[in-house]
Amino acid sequence: MVAKDRTPGMRSVTWIVIPALALLTTVSFADTVFVDDLDDGASGTGSLDDPYRDLQFAIDHAADGDVLRLAPGTYVAEPGGFVENLCGNCEEHLTNVEVTAGFVVSGKALHLIGSGASETVLKTNAGYGVYFEDSRGSTVTGLTITGGKRDPDGAATDAAVVARRSTVTLTELLIVDNIDRVDDLVVGIGGVMGREGAELFVIGNTIRNNGWDGVALYRGATAFIADNDISEGRGAGVGITWDATATVLRNRVSGYWKGIGSFGSSRVVARNNAVFDNLGWGMVITGTSYMEAANNVIARNGNCGFALWSDEATGIFTNNIVVSNGWRKEWVCPQVGVWMNGVSENVEISYNDVWGNVAHDYHDMDELTGANGNISLNPIFVDSLYFHLSPESPCLDAGNPIFTDPDGGPSDIGIYGGPAAR
Repeated sequence: MVAKDRTPGMRSVTWIVIPALALLTTVSFADTVFVDDLDDGASGTGSLDDPYRDLQFAIDHAADGDVLRLAPGTYVAEPGGFVENLCGNCEEHLTNVEVTAGFVVSGKALHLIGSGASETVLKTNAGYGVYFEDSRGSTVTGLTITGGKRDPDGAATDAAVVARRSTVTLTELLIVDNIDRVDDLVVGIGGVMGREGAELFVIGNTIRNNGWDGVALYRGATAFIADNDISEGRGAGVGITWDATATVLRNRVSGYWKGIGSFGSSRVVARNNAVFDNLGWGMVITGTSYMEAANNVIARNGNCGFALWSDEATGIFTNNIVVSNGWRKEWVCPQVGVWMNGVSENVEISYNDVWGNVAHDYHDMDELTGANGNISLNPIFVDSLYFHLSPESPCLDAGNPIFTDPDGGPSDIGIYGGPAAR
């Protein structure tokens, strides 16, 4: 069982994180360990005929590179508490933070393979649900992570998955319903948090109905975040902070306070994301951060679609569709399409369709319709959720000539255009 008191020992340079697909494969000579929640009083040996009964026991007894195959069932953690000597999101990095962890992988790489997200469930009962520390090359796939318990320390970066000094690939996961709250804290439990030295590959997951950010990076973490459905949470759907770097591709981000943001001195490439029906802004560049935002659809967000929110932030904003934003009373920005609360020269705005936003299409800046390839026309979506373009759409073949579509032709504006389109 888990010990109750353990201590887990364009114009600017764009930063691209390349997915290490080799991480999705297992070491040739690794052992396969079997785990089942039989609850029959036995410990098991980890074999197919005599699986381990306790997941943390299996993790602790597995060797570096081993594969853990989890049978259908619910695996309930017995959380342990410890004190971190570094704070992910405090002004003073050297700050002690009291946290709890559910399942802990420390000092080795393991491959946790469930029987499918509807079959294998990890109930973590902790702030750091599945916690990776000094774990280079771990993977988790085919299971649900739920049932987190918020830590009372407001500085804890609580999430279903937390990684420090680790390389972790997360695929085909259902990260849901981590909604436990402490009444006097605004923060809750997020989906995935990357901390110091984390290198994350978050690909093809559903992250839904959690109590804080969907995916957040702090303090030098890097991530490739692609093809996820991130919805119905609080905070930001994707928040890249401090000096973190990320490539954010083809995600659907909705139902959060805010959509996708670069903060601090972070560097972000965000392409082909659908950012819609969030309460505040859709996408934002702030602090001294840099973002290249290309081929996104930013639609129906409560306040503004896109904001430059700092005199020192920089970026490129091109090939995006920004429509129907501004239905909610002003909160974090005006009810507009593009808000320039910074230095206009710091961001290149070109080849976008900015149309039908409640107060203005452009605010605190020059009107750009007709300049630099920008248009203001109904994009003519075929549907309201996946934002396919009608054959009559003015956004077809109207994108930035720097980009081409996957077939080599002129790029469309929106999520089905540009080289990263599917």
